[in-house]
Amino acid sequence: MKQKTHRGAAKRFKKTKSGKFKAGAAYHTHILTKKTPKRKRRGRRPTVVSASEAPKLKRMLPYA
Repeated sequence: MKQKTHRGAAKRFKKTKSGKFKAGAAYHTHILTKKTPKRKRRGRRPTVVSASEAPKLKRMLPYA
């Protein structure tokens, strides 16, 4: 039977060439006035998902 891609996860995560998953940084949408410029800059670039969360994403994104 065909597996279905979790559409919510597909919109949030991309798979890299090495097989890791990258996601947008958290805490970068609002209440930015109190955050330091360094913290806001780091929020712009995507982050690599931790190794413990990767197996869950592999199940949710079987064709990624």
